[in-house]
Amino acid sequence: MNTIEELNAIAREELAKIKGKELGNKERMAIPQQEMPSRNPKERARQMAEVALGYTEEQAVVEANRCLQCKNKPCISGCPVNVQIPEFIAEIAKGEFKKAVDIIKQTSLLPAICGRVCPQEKQCQGQCTVGKVYKSAEKAVSIGRLERFVADWERENKKVTMPEIAAKTGKKVAVIGAGPAGLTVAADCARAGHSVTVFEAFHKAGGVMMYGIPEFRLPKAIVQEEIDNLKKMGVDFECNFLVGRTDTLDQLLTEKGFDAAFVGTGAGLPKFMNIPGENLIGVFSANEYLTRANLMKGYDTAHAATPIYEAKKVCVVGGGNVAMDAARMALRLGAEEVNVIYRRTRNEMPARIEEIAHAEEEGVVFRFLENPVEILGNEEGKVCGVKVLSYELGEPDGSGRRSPVAINGSEHIVETDAMIIALGNGSNPLLVKTTPGLNADAKGHISVDETQATSHAKVWAGGDIVLGAATVILAMGEGRKAAAGINAYLAK
Repeated sequence: MNTIEELNAIAREELAKIKGKELGNKERMAIPQQEMPSRNPKERARQMAEVALGYTEEQAVVEANRCLQCKNKPCISGCPVNVQIPEFIAEIAKGEFKKAVDIIKQTSLLPAICGRVCPQEKQCQGQCTVGKVYKSAEKAVSIGRLERFVADWERENKKVTMPEIAAKTGKKVAVIGAGPAGLTVAADCARAGHSVTVFEAFHKAGGVMMYGIPEFRLPKAIVQEEIDNLKKMGVDFECNFLVGRTDTLDQLLTEKGFDAAFVGTGAGLPKFMNIPGENLIGVFSANEYLTRANLMKGYDTAHAATPIYEAKKVCVVGGGNVAMDAARMALRLGAEEVNVIYRRTRNEMPARIEEIAHAEEEGVVFRFLENPVEILGNEEGKVCGVKVLSYELGEPDGSGRRSPVAINGSEHIVETDAMIIALGNGSNPLLVKTTPGLNADAKGHISVDETQATSHAKVWAGGDIVLGAATVILAMGEGRKAAAGINAYLAK
């Protein structure tokens, strides 16, 4: 693994080769992709500090020069919020970092966050021409890394500017849930001149970016700064406010005088396996485990108000990004051995390739083609092991992934002190149950039209409460559509 100094030296050499030259596609394709500097795996596995260190200026300029500036701009089609990707990358190539971030902020106010946690390889980079030539999204132009770079550059150099705010309209918008969808709606509605109040059930705003995604992947100071910027735009936040209990949605729209509302309450109802032993001490949903560690800083044992369950051997069930977060968090909370149990193979894992690689570098062990059938406990009612079955892959299922088929007689036991179930989340039914006329499907996902409007007058919805457990950027995309719908309605 190269140090940041070594990587920057490589970048300077490449920069010297291309400086002042008019580059054609052939020359751009010949520029090597710039590796993201990161902390040493053995050291970082016990630290909460951010793993990926970000590009240097030289690296960013070199990487930006790999962009072919395609006329048809295929990368934009992969972006849920339609960031003008070639345009901002062109500015980076010229060293115009402030101009680059300003272009991004025309459609996304969270570039420092999206640059870190978006699955670019499945979105913008998945459509990149360079990646398609190399037949790998991993070898595409590193759009996410470049987005992160300019956002960090702007913040670190104190160049952050606020977007233009329209004249006050006198209209009031209630945003329920301070996650990525809600914050996006708040920003776009505030820009339009409306008074916006965000209602958040937790004691801190930020949603999954605060309680779910760990510090080592997304520093909370960055999330807080984005929230502070919204406050500077005039957005109000009311935390510890559970809509459906503190007040109903209808009360906000009548007694409290809001003219429109957006529901972005996410998907926070954990799913379990319904196998014997899930009631034992030491069994957690990934949601609870990560919330205790992230939002409540359970890792800071000297100051935290919440305890963290101590375990030397931890098993995590699942193959998504949340499973990777939980496994890597377990290492940082003192586990000596962490196993990820996944019933398919690495090729079928939905987690980002980078997150799987980081987990592996840090010492997480992957047990592929296995699945728990029973959690075992000791005389004290605590987890002491898990009985698993081995699997083989059969024909593809509806999602296109090959279905796992159990191998008879393959039962075996894996010793463990704690089990973390990371199999996704469902929708909390509270808001639907307490709001007559707000329709949802059988899974509890709120029903919306093409503008994100719900069946309830004056109410829009988006993010995980509509999509199911999705990504930050998809939630933001829905937030942008909803805000456009709300702004159009309030302009009538």
